[in-house]
Amino acid sequence: MSSAPSTGAPARVSPDGVSRAGIAYAVSAYALWGFLPVYFIALAPSGPIEIVAMRILLSLVFCAVLIAVTRTWRAFRALVRDRRVVLIMGLAGVLIFVNWLTYVYAALTGHVVEAALGYFINPIVTVFLGVIVLRERLNAVQWTAVGISIVAVVVLTLGYGQMPWIALVLAFSFGFYGLIKKRVGHRVDAVSGLTLETAWLAPVAAILLVVVASTTGLTIGSVSGWHTVLLLSAGAVTAIPLLLFAAASRRLPLIYMGFIQYFAPFIQFVVGVVVLGEPMPPERWAGFGLVWLALVVLTFDLLRGARAARRAANLEPV
Repeated sequence: MSSAPSTGAPARVSPDGVSRAGIAYAVSAYALWGFLPVYFIALAPSGPIEIVAMRILLSLVFCAVLIAVTRTWRAFRALVRDRRVVLIMGLAGVLIFVNWLTYVYAALTGHVVEAALGYFINPIVTVFLGVIVLRERLNAVQWTAVGISIVAVVVLTLGYGQMPWIALVLAFSFGFYGLIKKRVGHRVDAVSGLTLETAWLAPVAAILLVVVASTTGLTIGSVSGWHTVLLLSAGAVTAIPLLLFAAASRRLPLIYMGFIQYFAPFIQFVVGVVVLGEPMPPERWAGFGLVWLALVVLTFDLLRGARAARRAANLEPV
């Protein structure tokens, strides 16, 4: 996506050199993601399959319009000619389809708190995947965080009476999705990536809509005008936070993005407990407490690594 024309004025930064616009973009992106369950609940009586199928098709349309407006078709065509990138984006599309379907199902069936858990443990899953897939080595502090998170899953399993599969599917699908995006991130921008992913999924989405129409029936246009407007907004609701996130990523250090990412699951957790009144028995509080402890440990290691990197940079000769 092409950047806006420069006005000649320097970007406003805080005293520590961090872009204020970057922080605003990041907070906006994660806040919008945090309130997504409210949006999906407002789409009732639409089912998860209809919502996700509409989300895929409308996201594709929205991204195509953005590419046309920003005149980046040439760059997009260059990506399409790269067979490896196209295939990788197809795999990313499968993972994001699983993630979206699970998330919408969680929102519509009263499992918003469990969905929030999935995104709380996602950073730990990402670390775990780094060890398993990328053969990265963890230090003692990182292993401690992983160990605490495993204990947390055991506690929550006992509390739920079953494995918290919604949280685990969300965490691992988005973890693998992030791993794939990391491999091609230097070549594929946010809009082009989402365009390729939804283009792969568009035939599947169309088939799903036909199946829903021939069985339970589509809800779009049959409930109310407000419901139709909300459902037709699915493309914008999907793409706008992603674009804000991409803008924030270009302006903020990774450590700031790491902190702000917890806004989304925290808002989801509050929505689930306070707004929707989902039950939180003591064993769930204990499990969430362990997850939050693991995140504190992981954050401590992140801060320590950032300070060490800054000290090393300051000691290097100019």
